[in-house]
Amino acid sequence: MKNLVALLSLLLLSFGVAASESVELQKAHIDLSNNASLQRGAKHFVTYCLGCHSIKHIRYLRIALDTGVDQKMMLKDIAPEGASIYDQLHSAMNKHDAEKWFGTQPPDLSLIARSRGADWIYSYLKSYYIDPKSPRGVNNLVFEDTAMPNPLWQLQGEQYAEPKKTIWGEYTKLVLKERGTLSEGEFDMFVNDLVNFLVYVSEPVQLERQRIGKYVIFFIFMFTVVAYLLKKEYWKDVD
Repeated sequence: MKNLVALLSLLLLSFGVAASESVELQKAHIDLSNNASLQRGAKHFVTYCLGCHSIKHIRYLRIALDTGVDQKMMLKDIAPEGASIYDQLHSAMNKHDAEKWFGTQPPDLSLIARSRGADWIYSYLKSYYIDPKSPRGVNNLVFEDTAMPNPLWQLQGEQYAEPKKTIWGEYTKLVLKERGTLSEGEFDMFVNDLVNFLVYVSEPVQLERQRIGKYVIFFIFMFTVVAYLLKKEYWKDVD
């Protein structure tokens, strides 16, 4: 009986520690067939992210073709001034300045959605909070001590981290105390469009792959049936 009580106490304690240390990710609503969302996400990336981060494995032309944007409109409304339709999404920041300002070079984001996942990126962009102890004045609940300042603070506003206690342990709740230029719903949509675009650029042929994949699976199934019947025919006279 004592061993059982000790085991249950250990399980509850471990659960409480896990609850206090882990962060529940928020759900991003990804729809790669929503061209309007992808177009908005591309614009958001160029405006707020391209200054530091690049996406070197895709060109403006490919984005225009995949999202149904006229090439002239792509250059006018989405791409930065002076860009060519055949350009890749390269950052203007050089390595020396990046290391001087941030201590490291901002990574290329071509595959960030495949590496981290859409929910992680979505939660990360929404989880900045004011932290006077941080050299940059902000911190992030999902990625503690991140080197990247909050690029969307004017849109979201200022969040503060408040510790909360439960029977399972402690956790941190983010509270928006000063609203930005967007409402909470508008900001959620803004971030979701940006994440949707990053998921798209991580695999531009994803929808095509999924479409063809159905036929491939059907072919494999039919081939398996034919191969099985052929095997039965070959071996029917073998004892």
